[in-house]
Amino acid sequence: MVTKSTILSLFMALFCLIFYAYSAEIGQHPYVFEHRINFKGQEITARVKYLLFLPKSYNENTQQKWPLIMFFHGVEGVGDNIEIIKGKGIPMIVERDPNFPFITLSPQTPSPANAQWVWDEPTFIEVMTALLDQVIADYRVNANRIYLTGLSLGGGTTWNMAIYHPEKYAAIAPLCGGVSFPSKACAIKDVPVWAFHGAKDTAVSIWTTEVMVKALEDCGGNVRFTVYPDLGHDVWTVTYDNPELYDWFLSHSLKKEEIITNVKASGNLLIKWGYIKAR
Repeated sequence: MVTKSTILSLFMALFCLIFYAYSAEIGQHPYVFEHRINFKGQEITARVKYLLFLPKSYNENTQQKWPLIMFFHGVEGVGDNIEIIKGKGIPMIVERDPNFPFITLSPQTPSPANAQWVWDEPTFIEVMTALLDQVIADYRVNANRIYLTGLSLGGGTTWNMAIYHPEKYAAIAPLCGGVSFPSKACAIKDVPVWAFHGAKDTAVSIWTTEVMVKALEDCGGNVRFTVYPDLGHDVWTVTYDNPELYDWFLSHSLKKEEIITNVKASGNLLIKWGYIKAR
């Protein structure tokens, strides 16, 4: 005989199964992305490890969409050990702050010895863009609020990703970027840029950022440039610890006007509420 308590137990079990099926894993976790590409006339599978962070309150409201920051590491992060990239930048920030009010995506560039396609610029951009598109499809991402940032080698990648697809990004923040593309800068004249560099940088000359900023200014671009007069290559510690950066990100959207109702203040981060006038 089936009792009411048995029915109730079965109902609760079914509810739990449904809840966990639709709940995403919060916090920062490693994953692997695979994408078929044509490289040197051959169809191969590009394999990329990445870290994905979901805020602590991500599962509380299934209608809520979140802004996303895509972060690119420096040269020391290249390889197969995904744990290395947690030591700097956005992955380090979210490790210590489970309430960080953005989804964050931090791909790891594979070693060129095992993945020669990383040297091919269009292919590399294709793979990273496909990864971003997959995350947008799988999670509740506000597609009007996708932001790029990166340090050193990743600063150069930040410039390049935006140049290839300026229509996708609400704003970008390259730090001490190792590559410069001044001849292509006008492609992102409508993308808000906040660039950072240390005046005493001996690893990557400040010239690489200066020429990009100058080229954007000549195009009438929306660019802001912070030079740290007493810093060398490490500008990421002070920059990513500054809540003003995240306020600045959220002040830009691909949509002309958008009400921010889907983020909460976290720690020392000051998140501004209300109407945000976008570019």
